[in-house]
Amino acid sequence: MNRIVFLNRLLFILLAGLLSACTSVGPTKLFRPASPHEQYAKSLRDARLERTALGTDWLNTADRALKDSVMINAPYRESGYFAANRPFALGYRLNGQRGDKFIVKVDVEGQEPVQLFIDIFELNEANRNPNRLTSAKADTNQLTFEVLRTRTHLIRIQPELLRSGRYTISITREPILGFPVQGRDSRQISSYFGASRDAGRRRHEGIDIFAPRGTPALAASDGYISGVGTNNLGGNVVYLSDSRRNQTLYYAHLDSQAVQQGRRVSVGDTVGFIGNTGNARTTAPHLHFGIYSFNSGAVDPLPFVRRGTGPARQTLVATETLGDSVRISATRAVIRQSPDGDAPILRTLPRSSAFAIAGGTATWLRVELPDGTKGYVSSGVVEPARRALRRAPLPTGMDLLEAAGTRAAVIETLSAGTVVEVLGVFGSYQLVRHATGLTGWLSQTP
Repeated sequence: MNRIVFLNRLLFILLAGLLSACTSVGPTKLFRPASPHEQYAKSLRDARLERTALGTDWLNTADRALKDSVMINAPYRESGYFAANRPFALGYRLNGQRGDKFIVKVDVEGQEPVQLFIDIFELNEANRNPNRLTSAKADTNQLTFEVLRTRTHLIRIQPELLRSGRYTISITREPILGFPVQGRDSRQISSYFGASRDAGRRRHEGIDIFAPRGTPALAASDGYISGVGTNNLGGNVVYLSDSRRNQTLYYAHLDSQAVQQGRRVSVGDTVGFIGNTGNARTTAPHLHFGIYSFNSGAVDPLPFVRRGTGPARQTLVATETLGDSVRISATRAVIRQSPDGDAPILRTLPRSSAFAIAGGTATWLRVELPDGTKGYVSSGVVEPARRALRRAPLPTGMDLLEAAGTRAAVIETLSAGTVVEVLGVFGSYQLVRHATGLTGWLSQTP
């Protein structure tokens, strides 16, 4: 069976498996729909393709992305390339506070359409045993998710088998709720959750947003008005039930209310007007805004309404360099776990160490070392592995290898006396170029 026929048959089997996949997986997930990624993996197993090298590699690559994920901060973006002949997956970790909303978008450019799987996991306090929270639909490359608990979250992105393309991923953060005061934003907050009140006898259970008297106070979510009234601390108050998130929004110190109990409201509707009623009579007009969870009581409103990060602005790595070999140009350089100068160091490499660019940004290159280590290196300490470091004849006949490893495939056997240009090194291997332009690795050990 030739390769084209095999690939077409494989794609047909995977498509059929996806269309017929069940919607629940395993006895502990009976009531949770299977994600597109889980359906695709099931189709591999049903077709017994997990027994093939390609199928096994795809499944293993998915698992490794959960274990070898890199830590980032939003907003963030980077680009890279994945090849059809090699399974590929990315894993990113980021810290989310309850009230954050993350938007994940992946653009893919390729000769053929690519099905992409985006899954969001929540990690426990030990960052182990990721629990899948949500997944992008099979026909979209964008996913928005709201953080329900302050935890580290993990984003896994993986394309289907036998497809190649250039990708750009962007991750941004926005607040879950609209801002509750017209014409204002989180820069006008001057008193925060947890601040001491009444000589330490109680804690501030909200945030204070200052604005001129009569400024409209706005519904920060869709919902219904569950209470309108007056009390000693809050003065004129309004309660808005955000049943979608199992919480109540509390508006206090209003000059007057603009709604009645039971009314349904949408984000941006006026619920009252800013004042200083209740125990705020001696302070400037402001809105006391609180959030009370049905399960855990008062929660910090700030993450729910603070300004978003805006679009990611990292300059992307040059497209023409993706997949190219580079080498260390400094005396030594470090490979870091994440694109940050303070990130943990994975490896320290000497001058002329060679490896490939897998993606990243113009400042931090995502690289894969010949031994499989993946990480980031500063673009300022590398140079293209194009100009020869030296030229030398081979003392004996040697195999030109596809990769720097004992199990690498042989590209060609070079005879003794063949002159090669040395472009870089890695461990006991040299990256060389033959006079014909053929590039590969030579073992330096007999």
